[in-house]
Amino acid sequence: MTDSTAVPYLAPAPRRNWLGKVRALYLRSETLRGYTLLSPTLIVMAFSMCVPFAIMVLMSFWTQQAFEFNTTLTMANYGEAVERPIYEALLLRSLAISATCTVLTVLLAYPMAYYVAFHVHRHKLIWIILMTLPFWTSYLLRVFTWKIILGFNGVINSGLKGLGLIEQPLEFLLYSPTAVVITLAHAWAAFAILPIYVSLEKIDRSLLEAATDLGDGPVARFLRVTLPLSLPGIIAATLMIFIPTVGDYVTPALVGGPDGIMLANMIQAMFGKVNNWPMGAALAVSMMVIVATISVVYIWGTRKATERIA
Repeated sequence: MTDSTAVPYLAPAPRRNWLGKVRALYLRSETLRGYTLLSPTLIVMAFSMCVPFAIMVLMSFWTQQAFEFNTTLTMANYGEAVERPIYEALLLRSLAISATCTVLTVLLAYPMAYYVAFHVHRHKLIWIILMTLPFWTSYLLRVFTWKIILGFNGVINSGLKGLGLIEQPLEFLLYSPTAVVITLAHAWAAFAILPIYVSLEKIDRSLLEAATDLGDGPVARFLRVTLPLSLPGIIAATLMIFIPTVGDYVTPALVGGPDGIMLANMIQAMFGKVNNWPMGAALAVSMMVIVATISVVYIWGTRKATERIA
């Protein structure tokens, strides 16, 4: 006989396999797998860019007395950046020089990219290498080369004097905003050619044939088909040139002279000769915010214009 008071046997509940669930979730989520693959890059960027940037933002709210930092948070540096006219003048000059350089570079790069994309049918890679070959050399070497070309006794002035077109050297060529624009335009030309070329290369040629069949000439076909479809490359080239050049301080220091000094030179002086790191950080953060705002407005405006054209 069995004991009716015995407790019935209950099988133990199976353990939850958390590792298996995590693995299944990982396999189902493409986003999670993507972030896993990007994790080494994200970690490097976080420690090499985000952390120093956060420190610089924090430092911009400090003040410096001799060689010591006063970590009391204050807006004094930003107030000085707004009140002193020299900072505003340098910022406006930096934006003007960078904008001029950007427009000039894109206008010079577009025909080159257009020719390779539409008129070169063989050995395109060789053409691209030839266009970017000067940029394989050192950046400083190219800047010093332009300093020789634009100098008072340089190639341009010597050639014009030899032809009898001028009697005195053209002083505006070197140590001026003109020299900064020319040097920066040449130094960053490759960064404009390549994205524009990629954008032009992706254009479906049947669209151009359809525009021709509908009666468009070369100019109308370019304005109605080629140019709108190449806008992504133009936008990318514009941002890739404008953002770095507005913060360049090497080229203005070498070929700019007193009239070609930009805000980045003042920031570099704050961290170096003046030894006022919090003020330099405040100027850097202010310029970054202004440049970021201009870039966002530019992207938004061009996107709206592109949608209106489409």
